[in-house]
Amino acid sequence: MFPNSVFPTSTLRLTALALAASLAGCSLNPFADDEVAATAPAPGNAQSGYPAPSSSAGSATTSGVAEPAPYEPALTRVETTRLADGHPDEYVVQVGDTLWDIAAMFLKDPWFWPEIWYVNPEIENPHLIYPGDVLGLVYIDGQPRITNVRASTYRLSPQARVTPLSEAVNSISYEAISAFLSSGVVLEKDEADALPYMLRSKGDHLIAAAGNEIYVRGVENDVAGSRFNVVHVGDPLIDPDDDSVVGYQGIEVGSGTLRRGGDPGTVWLTETSREAIPGDRLIAEASDIPLNFFPKAPSTQIEGSIMAVVGGVTQIGQYQVVVVNRGAGDGLSVGDVLTVYRAGEEVDDRFGGGKVMLPDEPAGTVMVFKVYQGIAYGLVMEATQAIHVRDAVRNPT
Repeated sequence: MFPNSVFPTSTLRLTALALAASLAGCSLNPFADDEVAATAPAPGNAQSGYPAPSSSAGSATTSGVAEPAPYEPALTRVETTRLADGHPDEYVVQVGDTLWDIAAMFLKDPWFWPEIWYVNPEIENPHLIYPGDVLGLVYIDGQPRITNVRASTYRLSPQARVTPLSEAVNSISYEAISAFLSSGVVLEKDEADALPYMLRSKGDHLIAAAGNEIYVRGVENDVAGSRFNVVHVGDPLIDPDDDSVVGYQGIEVGSGTLRRGGDPGTVWLTETSREAIPGDRLIAEASDIPLNFFPKAPSTQIEGSIMAVVGGVTQIGQYQVVVVNRGAGDGLSVGDVLTVYRAGEEVDDRFGGGKVMLPDEPAGTVMVFKVYQGIAYGLVMEATQAIHVRDAVRNPT
């Protein structure tokens, strides 16, 4: 039994997080359908124009990846939103800004950003943020709101739209995750049998490397020219809750192009980092990481743990990628922010006698960017102390 669903993995750094609508036309913006009045009603008002609450937590696609659920803003939280010390009244968006950094300028808790974002109906594409836009802090019915008070010249000039600066800044840049997309995988256990696999190498080779062809099974319906990543099935991923196997670490072998479909088909290996051997799995090359989403608190209560960290290190720091043992089936969705807690130690009480369990302590913040039915990938946004595998992840407070 080998796994099927894939998470490309690699340590990555975050270079471009910002508020944007989906480039494919399918926006993850929670306010994309808002009709904004001249004066916004107070949060929680039935006439506010916010989307009605929904119990949907996202559904799994045929590939096992969960579709992001519509965001449901926790409107009652706006009353507790705390502004950051020394926050600006206005801020000009710079090239390379991230949404997380912008939100942190205004808010103590950046994941409250969707709950105070107020679209300006007088600006073309008011849901997008571009370099040069001026964001302003305003108060509506006594509540703080961030709005786009002045659009940049890039937004106003159609001719400028051909330049990189003219595009709305993505939540995560493709460049930031390109290594993650190609350098490793996590394989879910339950979908193992659907993955194509290497039958043997072509010719007299026992193993194969770049420049060799291999025979594969499971690609009869794929089109010649399709790209595949080749992965060796590695160590199991153990759920800390019950010690069950929920998936496997994938070890990058290389990539190749389908020369001929059928059963068996033929794949030409274009690059390899280690030898390909019979039984290695093939994963269709894809970049389906959503690049546009809001950091936000989960819509359901999440109690989970970190199962693994990309790169195999034992201590986890900022901008590293972790795998958590919760997914769409638990109500987790893309953009959800979780607080990491280090388990409290058991210590001797020298004065009262016996042993005392110290409380769990916050250790950092993880933002989910890839969700499958039972597990998810998150990026460590903040690390106030060392984070470890088996540390707990919960809703932010």
